[in-house]
Amino acid sequence: MPRFFTILTAIVFMSAPVLAYSAPWLGPGDARARHSVQKLSDRGHLATTTTTWPIMWADIDQGENALADSSVAMQRAYLGFEKDQQADAGFRAEIGVEATTESAFLRGFRSPPREKGQLNATLEWQGEAWAAGISPSAIKDPVDGKEFRLDGSYVAGTAGNWVLGVGAVDRWWGPGWQSSMILSSNARPIPAIWIDRKQSLAPESSYLSWIGPWRFTAFIGQLEEERVVPEAKMIGMRASFVPVQGLEIGLSRTITFGGEGRSEDFSTIWDALIGKDNIDVNAGETGDDDPSNQIAAVDIRYGFPVGVQTVGIYAQMMGEDEAGYLPSRKSWLFGVDWTSQLFDDDQQWFLEATNTLAEDLIGDPKPDYAYNHSQYQTGYQYYGRAIGSTFDADAEALTLGAFNFMSDGSDLSLTLTFANLNKDGGNRVSQPNDEIFYFVPDGAQKLAIINVGYGTELLMGWLDLNLQATDKKIQLLGGEKDQWSVSAAWKYRF
Repeated sequence: MPRFFTILTAIVFMSAPVLAYSAPWLGPGDARARHSVQKLSDRGHLATTTTTWPIMWADIDQGENALADSSVAMQRAYLGFEKDQQADAGFRAEIGVEATTESAFLRGFRSPPREKGQLNATLEWQGEAWAAGISPSAIKDPVDGKEFRLDGSYVAGTAGNWVLGVGAVDRWWGPGWQSSMILSSNARPIPAIWIDRKQSLAPESSYLSWIGPWRFTAFIGQLEEERVVPEAKMIGMRASFVPVQGLEIGLSRTITFGGEGRSEDFSTIWDALIGKDNIDVNAGETGDDDPSNQIAAVDIRYGFPVGVQTVGIYAQMMGEDEAGYLPSRKSWLFGVDWTSQLFDDDQQWFLEATNTLAEDLIGDPKPDYAYNHSQYQTGYQYYGRAIGSTFDADAEALTLGAFNFMSDGSDLSLTLTFANLNKDGGNRVSQPNDEIFYFVPDGAQKLAIINVGYGTELLMGWLDLNLQATDKKIQLLGGEKDQWSVSAAWKYRF
């Protein structure tokens, strides 16, 4: 992988004279930005996909045709402010400090700090041909033993309508607010090389125009050394398109392969991509014959205006196996979200149900199956946190969430979650390194979780406060978690 990173970085820099304008992105984590993008789209002002994060600023710029719609004035203003802060050419910098009494178990689209203490500095530069950022962090009492990190660093450039990049950036694939079944920002970002479509333009061909605006992104990343299979690789791919205004369909897939002692050649990758490496238990094959762990997901969201507000209905299905070229051994996520305007503030609401017990909804439940593999026994984890759903495998959860966005820029958030974790009480996740804290439920547990957040301006910067509390202590493979987690994060932009 270091060789791949070096080659791609060289290509980006050497190609600079022929590249179009390099457009950095709006990353996951900002709930107000997501609310703004989604409301503009649901009201018909953005012809783009909104469930694949990061989102390119080139897509968000389309929202200028919403000037006549007063119901999205605050959303336009906020996105315009963030664009001025993040997307202008030249240098920009940011410093941040975070602290928490306890690393919280539950993480959603907007999440509390991962570590007990973190000091971060970011320096970015954007030109007409390429963009780059470096973001070193110093960590106090890291849950994975890594006291120095470069998460958030990248080099990227565009070629036509495509963005080429290398680095470690957060991703969120799917319509869920509390979880994504296949790829969320719950775990630290995976270092990777990637390609992404810059603008979700519809096909010009009359035969393909029915697809509507579409987006494609793919990456190949390097997982950590501290695994049962050290330094395994991961491929991720997602295509999303909008065939009808308000209706978005997403198709996602991840492949874990390679690593120490396992094949990483082109034929192995090709067989995984075309599904040729799937084992057949009926033919006498065993887990030893399976060279990769593959997960696929299909999601759909339909958003539409209701008066001056919007409503969205969404679902995501994840398959751990494949049958007839379609996902099987399925897990599910369902949700509805809606907006309102009370007391001159904007609100975003959502109700979301998650079930990660394979075949529990339709068929015979198969515990210890989702996110697990006979060879890659560390599971669907990266440095101790699930790459997909924060609830991990074999869980049921129901979350009611609300965000209140005030006209002065401050915001309040509240989520209430009822969860049945690790329903069968078993576990297949192996922990090869004691320095890493595994946020994997240990034994069957039922609990309630409340999360309260407040964000506001402070000392010319931005302060986020967060409280997460549970009705009982959570038992995790890494150890017992306290019932209370209080955190603060402050950042200042130059």
